[in-house]
Amino acid sequence: MNPRPGPRKIIHLDLDAFFCAVEELRDPALAGRAFAVGGPPESRGVVASCSYPARRLGIHSAMPMARAVRLCPQLIIVPARHGAYSATSRQVMARLHALTPLVEQISIDEAFLDVSDRSEPAEALARQLQAVIRAELNLPCSLGVASNKLVAKIANNVGKAAARGDSPPSAILAVPPGEEAAFLAPLPAEALWGVGPRTAERLAALGLHTIGDIARWPEADLVRRFGKHGADLARHARGIDDRPIVVEHERKSVSQETTFSRDVSDRAWLEQTLTEQAQDVSRILRVQQLAGTTVKLKLRWADFTTLTRQATLPQPVDDAATILATARTLLARAWQGQPVRLIGVGVSGFQEAARQMSLWEQPDARTERLSEVVQELRRRYGEQALRRGAS
Repeated sequence: MNPRPGPRKIIHLDLDAFFCAVEELRDPALAGRAFAVGGPPESRGVVASCSYPARRLGIHSAMPMARAVRLCPQLIIVPARHGAYSATSRQVMARLHALTPLVEQISIDEAFLDVSDRSEPAEALARQLQAVIRAELNLPCSLGVASNKLVAKIANNVGKAAARGDSPPSAILAVPPGEEAAFLAPLPAEALWGVGPRTAERLAALGLHTIGDIARWPEADLVRRFGKHGADLARHARGIDDRPIVVEHERKSVSQETTFSRDVSDRAWLEQTLTEQAQDVSRILRVQQLAGTTVKLKLRWADFTTLTRQATLPQPVDDAATILATARTLLARAWQGQPVRLIGVGVSGFQEAARQMSLWEQPDARTERLSEVVQELRRRYGEQALRRGAS
């Protein structure tokens, strides 16, 4: 709730090509060059992130690395170091929390802030935050400012898209209160949350090509054609979004999600993504000394239909192998080959004492030591330093 009168002040922050920015800190020679973070093409690797010079050549995240190399034979491939990205992300989020306690982190490189209680103009706070992250962490970021989450996010997307050249956009775009609908009106319908390819096709059949077209269409007819989603379309097209910033005080789950820039129908690609997510979830669980009994799989189809499947295990787990095996089983039951827009893996059902083992499950000293060595190698050299043979 916002105790202050008047419109809210919401900032959306997105770190520019975050994985690449962290890699450039490690190796400044990468700056200005076409490179991609991800797995090698010979092992069916996928682009996790790519530099802006690489993007100018048509390379994008979620692209098979083999195709990226065909587009740019001189492309530099950098193995992902997820531990480094997570550590740097925590540093960024600490700067956000220094500005306001109302921070909603939605991914490793993205967050919303509610600065309604601050006396300064929201745009000034956004510029201050951008400057702090650049000066203290040497990271570029872009920000959108508006009276709600929807418009702040879209403003950030528009600001970044307007940038040109091989450098990070470092954009800031503010939408003044009362001008939300006017700002959204000329944008393509696909820019609106909830408008995927299939919905866009149905809207185009009605002659609705821009967000303004949707806003002018009778809401009752949108509801008749799209159900509850139609009511959301009508509200969002007019720039209305009342959702609050969600601050999670007690961690109830650990999850990782990937939204593909293009829908994916390849099983190997999906399973490789699950593998990386399971490793990330496992690492977070172990750092926070958590273990859970429920593994959840989240899938979103091209039309934004979202489903979740979960399995309850007899013992709390925190290891990537068990998490991945369970997620693969759930995927086999839920996925029938349709295009996937988003996939995610999570663990919940935490016990009061994490990683409790029965007497018969106690590892010997050699197993414990091996586990410690593996974790240290992955922390130091990245998750890909040691992998199972099947990877």
